[in-house]
Amino acid sequence: MSTMNISLPEAMKSFVDQQVSQGGYGTSSEYMRELIRKDQERLHLRTLLLAGAASRPTQPVDAAYFANLRRQLPAADKTRPKV
Repeated sequence: MSTMNISLPEAMKSFVDQQVSQGGYGTSSEYMRELIRKDQERLHLRTLLLAGAASRPTQPVDAAYFANLRRQLPAADKTRPKV
């Protein structure tokens, strides 16, 4: 694992320390890793949303569309392996 040193104003350091003590994190590094993971997830979701927005329109999603999905559920249930 690599090391990275960061400088924070005292108010931010106090905030991080408070989050560590109240949020169940063992260290400030764990807290920072969690923040980075959440930001990575946010960026991934943004990428997916932008790709969807840029894609060509498909069929309208209306009551008939959802009724068709519901009709397909029992068939999908029979083919799915039991866990």
